[in-house]
Amino acid sequence: MATAGLQHTSDGTDQGFMADVVEASMTQPVIVDFWAPWCQPCRILGPVLEKVVEAKKGAVKLVKINTEEHNAYASQLGVRSIPAVYAFHKGRPVDGFMGALPESQVSAFVERLLGGTDSAQVIAEALGQAEAASQAGDIPLAAEIYAAIIQEDPENTTAIAGLARCYLANGDTARALATLDMVPEAKRNEAAVKSVRLAIEMAAEAPAPTELDAALSAVSADPGNHDKRFELAEQYAAAGRYQDAADHLLIILSAKLGWAEGKAKDKLLKIFEAAGPTDPVTIEGRRRLASLMFA
Repeated sequence: MATAGLQHTSDGTDQGFMADVVEASMTQPVIVDFWAPWCQPCRILGPVLEKVVEAKKGAVKLVKINTEEHNAYASQLGVRSIPAVYAFHKGRPVDGFMGALPESQVSAFVERLLGGTDSAQVIAEALGQAEAASQAGDIPLAAEIYAAIIQEDPENTTAIAGLARCYLANGDTARALATLDMVPEAKRNEAAVKSVRLAIEMAAEAPAPTELDAALSAVSADPGNHDKRFELAEQYAAAGRYQDAADHLLIILSAKLGWAEGKAKDKLLKIFEAAGPTDPVTIEGRRRLASLMFA
């Protein structure tokens, strides 16, 4: 899948990721396409992405990364299947999807990223306000904003997923699942939707407070026991305490990066996926993981 002759599409590497994607996204949105030569859906999606991006004449950039040759950042982002597409803006991932979408949906994805219309810009700003309210702990305000967005754009998966996450934060798993049912069938594999669904699955395994206390006591009594610390991290994750879970997993990884054949790293990536790409737990956690991996 050569990029020769394309003005706004390039082949990326692990070594160039920071410059070509993260730093470049400070001035313009950058879309990353994780693909592999053996992947037939990648061969379908690749030309569609290139066509849509090139038509924007430089408003957005496309970086294609062959995961057979460069897998470090795909692993950090928790990519488990390809094609996987991530959009970066202002140095961080802001949107994404998996699978070979038709051109109409790829175009909508890019338009959403660029805020191509006045209406899209208003919705993008509202989404930012809702996320900020959620991060600040004002779940009722976030839910109100997400609901208003859905009224204007009933198929806005980011808003639907955000509203579902608000219900989950209030312990209402049933309404969170019912909200996700609003997502159109064709969009159910989008990153935001899969992220919340995973968070709901984790919540279903939530331990009783006494179990969590017992696990914490066990780690306090034997801090070097990675098995007990991993069990505590799993319980924190199930309880929705992603920061606590990530902190304990990173303690394990700082002692032994490949502990238990990668079990701690896999769990950490799963937490990042459940928290979502823009959550502080994910952003800071990926930075800390990268410092361990590339030290």
